[in-house]
Amino acid sequence: MTFKFKVIGLTGKYCSGKNYIAGILEKKAYPVLDVDALGHKVIEMEKEAIAGLFGEDIIGKDGSIDRKALGAKVFGNSEKLAALEGIVHPGANRETVSWIEKQEKACFINAALLHRSSVFDFLDAIIIVKANFLSRLFRARKRDKLPWNAIFKRIKTQKNFNTQYFSRKTDILIVKNSAFTKAEKRIDGILSHLGI
Repeated sequence: MTFKFKVIGLTGKYCSGKNYIAGILEKKAYPVLDVDALGHKVIEMEKEAIAGLFGEDIIGKDGSIDRKALGAKVFGNSEKLAALEGIVHPGANRETVSWIEKQEKACFINAALLHRSSVFDFLDAIIIVKANFLSRLFRARKRDKLPWNAIFKRIKTQKNFNTQYFSRKTDILIVKNSAFTKAEKRIDGILSHLGI
């Protein structure tokens, strides 16, 4: 698979601030695909298949998938999660490739699970957003309003996060995103390094 322009992955652990970095890139007029939002779109596109598999009770009053109800059915059940991913991932991959092919300049794929994307092996570089543990903890609490034990559980599930990225031969570029770092300046340096 080859694309006309450079495609750069953007990822990071839970609440590291990858969406903040995506916002900086968008301010600089770079196209950024939010794969999480794309996944929500594909879930709606595949609503009938998903409801057929998990039951009509996952359909909300407004007629759309109640993602919390769906999440409750798959959480902690690897078989059900795999079944859901078997429906959603092919559609998300098709939509990702279609989106990239429409771009007129270098673009970014913002994804928590970037390594699962069909375009992963074709990325020109990967930006990993990092933040210290305490920053992530308090961002998670403020943003998601979850109990502390749920936040720790989410953070713990990503303990081997970096393995799939640092084993690749692609450029891996780190952005430290804390209150004391100048993330925008680092992004400028990365864009210059990538020649885009």
